[in-house]
Amino acid sequence: MSENYQLGITESFTCNYLPDKQERLLVATDSRLHNTEKYSWLMSEGFRRSGDQVYRPYCLNCRACKSLRVIVDQFTPSKSQKRVLKKNQSFNIKVSSNVSESYYPLYEQYINTLHSDGSMFPANLQQFNSFLGNNITQQLFIEIYSNDTLVAVAVTDVLLDALSAVYTFYQPKLQSSSLGVFAILKQIEITKVMEKKHLYLGYQIDECKKMNYKNRYYPHQILQDNCWQTVNK
Repeated sequence: MSENYQLGITESFTCNYLPDKQERLLVATDSRLHNTEKYSWLMSEGFRRSGDQVYRPYCLNCRACKSLRVIVDQFTPSKSQKRVLKKNQSFNIKVSSNVSESYYPLYEQYINTLHSDGSMFPANLQQFNSFLGNNITQQLFIEIYSNDTLVAVAVTDVLLDALSAVYTFYQPKLQSSSLGVFAILKQIEITKVMEKKHLYLGYQIDECKKMNYKNRYYPHQILQDNCWQTVNK
């Protein structure tokens, strides 16, 4: 794109994922970038969003964060992923375009039970609204139900030629059901049904236990040196 856009660089701060590292972000502050077309382009350049902030890691001495996207029309689930699908086949899936009041209590339980050591603890409604708030692109909320009880929500952005997995939260009591994996597998299915090419999963960080699971979906592409490199099983 030939236009000149305004970007900002944050001060360095302690990394949320690698505490011995310093993190810095490149932020797309220009409002002309805050629409589906431009955001789709930014995603292909390694950006993501949190709320209405669109950013990319821009660290001085670290390249640990690698943007990853699944090639959905070639994706084949692994044996363990097939087991997750089979184990959870009794769950019902619904897709919504709007945030439901039932989401926050589930989100609060998830954060306060499973992420009490994270930067989002303790959960509160203002934080929830800010985190999920979005004036940039259309969203889908993939709802997972056990009978009539909501047990998980996968927040998903709709891009021109892809979907982007933003965040998934679920009932902590069902942690053994691998609902995070199940949600990604369902997002892959929905991406394929919508005839889009990729599902973006965010940043793969090999050295971080909470962020090193995304490269288990094959084939996928990793953005390295500004070039998408395909990784087959």
